[in-house]
Amino acid sequence: MKIAMIGTGYVGLVSGVCFSDFGHDVVCVDMDPAKIEMLKRGEVPIFEPGLDKLMAKNVAAGRLTFTTDLEEAVQGVEAVFIAVGTPTRRGDGHADLTYVMAAAEQVARALTGYAVIVTKSTVPVGTNRQVKQAVRKANPALDFDVASNPEFLREGAAIDDFMKPDRVVLGVQSDRADEIMREVYRPLFLRDFPIVTTDLESAEMIKYAANAFLATKITFINEIAALCELTGADVKQVSKGIGLDGRIGNKFLHAGPGYGGSCFPKDTKALARIGQEHGLPMQITETVIKVNEEIKDRMIQKLLDLVEGSFNGKIVVVLGVTFKPNTDDMRASPALKIVPAMIGGGAKVRVVDPQGRHEGESQLPGVQWAEDAYKAAQNADLMVILTQWNEFRALDLKRIAKKMNTPKLADLHNIYSERDAKKAGFEAYVSVGRRDYFRTED
Repeated sequence: MKIAMIGTGYVGLVSGVCFSDFGHDVVCVDMDPAKIEMLKRGEVPIFEPGLDKLMAKNVAAGRLTFTTDLEEAVQGVEAVFIAVGTPTRRGDGHADLTYVMAAAEQVARALTGYAVIVTKSTVPVGTNRQVKQAVRKANPALDFDVASNPEFLREGAAIDDFMKPDRVVLGVQSDRADEIMREVYRPLFLRDFPIVTTDLESAEMIKYAANAFLATKITFINEIAALCELTGADVKQVSKGIGLDGRIGNKFLHAGPGYGGSCFPKDTKALARIGQEHGLPMQITETVIKVNEEIKDRMIQKLLDLVEGSFNGKIVVVLGVTFKPNTDDMRASPALKIVPAMIGGGAKVRVVDPQGRHEGESQLPGVQWAEDAYKAAQNADLMVILTQWNEFRALDLKRIAKKMNTPKLADLHNIYSERDAKKAGFEAYVSVGRRDYFRTED
């Protein structure tokens, strides 16, 4: 099949590359000439493990190309995917559909024959019907269908998620559109991955409901972690105990400094806004948003307690500032609230992150960037594990403790233990939701 992918951001680029690996002819379109030139040179503008090699493979095979010419790209296509950004709109928390609607109108004017116009971007319920109206208005004579095909890609594991999905959701209105969409995903259908066909509104709602539920699960275990600290329970044992229940499952039950990223913050706010617009507040989701912010505040207080109530004059090493490992994405990362709080309190902050510096230099002004944890630890007063990169899971804690002025460790992802820290020579250690907390004077 011939497919056009409008937008080469995270979702568009990963989807376009993977569709080409299915054997389809894919043209990726972006209005940014610099980004297209970069892609033509074989350079990937985002960090996603394995994406560069898969892209190179399909470009070499002639199945994947990049252009700024939308009109040429959509000629003869059977499906056009819209994968542009839907950032949170200032003031009301809703998803901004400016880019989606602009893309739909451009596609409508460029198409000369039947195609399915597929919304891949995450959009509020009812958007695909708006897209249909916009396309019809822009080109009344056009023969087309619209479809909703929400993405469920985890940054850092996106290729595997695309190739081995839990499910593929197809919101369609006609048999013709359904047939084309199933042909697009035929390689997955043949391998018996679940294909869920729904109406447009249900497909749109599935995306928001899924992300809101996962955000709720993360926030729930973080609240339980806070209670564990007060009662003497261990959140890791609690997580294991409840996660073995098949009705609950063990994923997204790891206590930490709160969720971030490109999806959960944006999608929970949008779902809350949709509920408000329909006179039915999403009370659980609204509470999740509130509690997630409070969790970050609680992490800041933990760090303050470790430095006797003041960051002033302290040297703090932060390990990881991206919202999760295996990505360079810092959108809504807990670091964006925690690090400025320390700097604002007078701390000198050194940051180590395998992929975070590119975005971090503009997002976190005032920090110093270090190559590794050992160099950063020199004369430091506190080390904070904020993102659980693999590089931080097997540190030589004894070596680090010797380099520090006051060896104190805030392990906000429970990678280590009280025993590990004590044995290494740390004088203070704190984790999340566990009894693993000590000071040498205790």
